[in-house]
Amino acid sequence: MGLLDNLENQVLGNVVGSSSNPLATGLLQMIQNQPGGLQGLVQSFENKGLGGVAASWVGTGPNAPVTSDQIHQVLGSDQVKALAAKAGISPDMAGSAIAQLLPGIVDKLTPNGQVPAHNSVMDVVGGLLQSMQKAS
Repeated sequence: MGLLDNLENQVLGNVVGSSSNPLATGLLQMIQNQPGGLQGLVQSFENKGLGGVAASWVGTGPNAPVTSDQIHQVLGSDQVKALAAKAGISPDMAGSAIAQLLPGIVDKLTPNGQVPAHNSVMDVVGGLLQSMQKAS
């Protein structure tokens, strides 16, 4: 799990403004471009019978795990392949990495346990950065 732990740390760092990771960047862009933004992504999980999983990421409790197969089911193979291409990894590896990264990304983008009213993930990231700057 060392590689996936490293990727998760990189994506969470990317969400709060430090290191860059092509898969993390691709995921953030995918969320932003998703019809409905972050709410649309959560709705996609609900539509596929995985609403409880996505709700755990949004909520303030522990994040429920998701499998690579579930990622493929919700995002679709074409989206996973596109993210894999951006990251320079195989679609199978991308599915596993996304399954590790996405819960943390959604969790970080919903710090108050609610999906923000606006659709722009980048606005949420900007808000996270501002709150971090105030705290330091």
